[in-house]
Amino acid sequence: MNEKYNALFTPWKIGNVEIKNRIVMCPMGGTSLFGWFELTGCHFDKEAAKLFLERANNNVGLIIPGIAPLRDTFWGKWLWQNPKMFTELKEFMDEIHKTGAKLFIQLTAGMGRSWAITELVAPLHKNKITRAIVKPIIDTSHELACPSPQPSRWAHDIQCPQMTVEQIEEIIEAFAKTAKLCKEAGVDGVEVHAVHEGYLLDQFAIEFFNKRTDEYGGSFENRYRFATEVVKAIKEACGDDYPVSLRYSVESKMKGFCKGAMPDEEYEEVGRNMEESEKAAKYLQDAGYDMLNADNGTYDSWYWAHPPMYMPQNCNLKDVAHIKKFVDIPVVCAGRMDPEIGAKAVENGEIDAVGIARQFLVDPQWITKMIEDRVEEIKPCICCHAGCFNFSSSKGHANTQDLTDTMGLSRCALNPETMQSKKYKVEPAKKSKNIAVIGGGIGGMESAILLAKRGHKVTLYEKSDKLGGVFIAASAPSFKEKDRALIAWYIRELKSYPIEVKMNTEIKDINSLNADEIIVATGAKAKNIPIKGADKAIEAVDFLLDNSKAGENVVVIGGGLTGCEIAYELYLQGKKPTIVEMQDDLITTKGICLANTSYLRDFFETNKVPVYLETSLSEVVDGGVVVKDKDGKEFKIDADSVIMSVGYSPAPIAKKGKHIHIIGDAKEVGNLRTVIWGAWDTCMKL
Repeated sequence: MNEKYNALFTPWKIGNVEIKNRIVMCPMGGTSLFGWFELTGCHFDKEAAKLFLERANNNVGLIIPGIAPLRDTFWGKWLWQNPKMFTELKEFMDEIHKTGAKLFIQLTAGMGRSWAITELVAPLHKNKITRAIVKPIIDTSHELACPSPQPSRWAHDIQCPQMTVEQIEEIIEAFAKTAKLCKEAGVDGVEVHAVHEGYLLDQFAIEFFNKRTDEYGGSFENRYRFATEVVKAIKEACGDDYPVSLRYSVESKMKGFCKGAMPDEEYEEVGRNMEESEKAAKYLQDAGYDMLNADNGTYDSWYWAHPPMYMPQNCNLKDVAHIKKFVDIPVVCAGRMDPEIGAKAVENGEIDAVGIARQFLVDPQWITKMIEDRVEEIKPCICCHAGCFNFSSSKGHANTQDLTDTMGLSRCALNPETMQSKKYKVEPAKKSKNIAVIGGGIGGMESAILLAKRGHKVTLYEKSDKLGGVFIAASAPSFKEKDRALIAWYIRELKSYPIEVKMNTEIKDINSLNADEIIVATGAKAKNIPIKGADKAIEAVDFLLDNSKAGENVVVIGGGLTGCEIAYELYLQGKKPTIVEMQDDLITTKGICLANTSYLRDFFETNKVPVYLETSLSEVVDGGVVVKDKDGKEFKIDADSVIMSVGYSPAPIAKKGKHIHIIGDAKEVGNLRTVIWGAWDTCMKL
């Protein structure tokens, strides 16, 4: 192992519990050992258990599974009322401890206004009759209960009700009872969720959200009362020596309702500022918490807690390192943490451990590879959130995520086996075949690797001199370093298998191929819109491959994800972009995480990038474009260059047949998740 990582592999303690190294697998929604958002209710989740055991066998020090709601989302049963689940948990903890890892269970008081109410559930809550009918199954008034009445983060027209003191007391009691059962099951500690990310306990702590006038609102002590009473109740039930961690946001990074602050922006904090955080951290420690598992943000500034690729690496380290000065307990920092920078921070005493989450979903062996000096073999997380947390929302819409995604978080766009091991698995083929894969993009490379793993003889054909397909262009922006690393990973991985790769080979007649099966992964082509002067514009892919083609003032036609990323890159280059979009908001496609989309929306607003919504392109002219607003008024926008980002159409070179299989964007334009999972759907059957 490279000595620059040495500090990560030293022991440390949380209370009396010793952890073998300083890498913490942070909690992720959907990885709860007690199930997540399932109609069957709370149960011991064997899929999550398998996930954690594999990571424990690959050298993680401390594992913290995703949130376990104290009360079932469906049917309203409390966790402590299921003794069978804790019996199974005890057996699992015995297996975890054999690996040398430790595990804390994260218990949540709830989400309040941050509960990601979906488009499907929202109408049920808005109507008093339907709300009453479904209450025995899903009590939205409980799930949405807040410190004081306020709009939902996700459905702004839904008013979240005020939580009663009786409900608060029930939750405190449930923390104590559940923590005791965890201790009896051999769990090393519990983590309280959370004075963090704008969840329920954080809403109580933040004056912006908490307008109560009783003992749980008003003064600093009252606002933090809920969180302090929770830890005191746990300690009373489990003993003072039983470790209790707290998920904690140092600063809220909020400018207002659904308005976050950009990195390095000067702004007025409406949530928890650093001055209060210095006081709160010490206050919470003195109440009994044994560790702070820290980052920044709320759901109004969600990109701090769930950093997309646009956020700087180690984005929370400076603030977390500052807050450590005010406490005597261990402090963990999470948020796009780089292991080398994290090791330096540990060595310098700035933090006690490095919190990493989604990298564990992509590559369960990444710590082992780091120890064995195989860093180049680590498959990188690209911070897309497409499989793990794709809660999506745009103007006038609640969470538009598909129900199957809501019920199956913490899957991975790049690794289908994660939390889906029954559906996606590598099994030897019944008969080895000669298989041709046409197209060396991500879908083609993924198919070739999987087919080779299953024992097939694979030939990969790529018409250009580079592997990566359209993802080469997608990875070109300055902030897509992880995307470029992913292409490099695929190219390296191909060499690990007996795959024949034929570059500069365009297949014009698939019948000429000597193959038993043919995978067509030829991607998509840019759409052409019938607009006068469209030929004067630059195609999005052409710009991404050679951004010198764009002038100083640039109009981007299309405010989807690609168009917004192009505008963002233009701004970073010091140019002046303008976005024109027909929809009533930017990036309205479902399945794109709100952490990603809200960053771009907030960035454009903060930096005064002109955005014309509900506006269509009429004509591309010399020196700009003519557009039409929703009222039918036409006007010109001056520009040196115009970039077209209006979508793509599948471009298969052949039709589907008995032995011809179309995958990826050649089948239906999507994202890396649809490309990779679709490749597995096809290749597992061959």
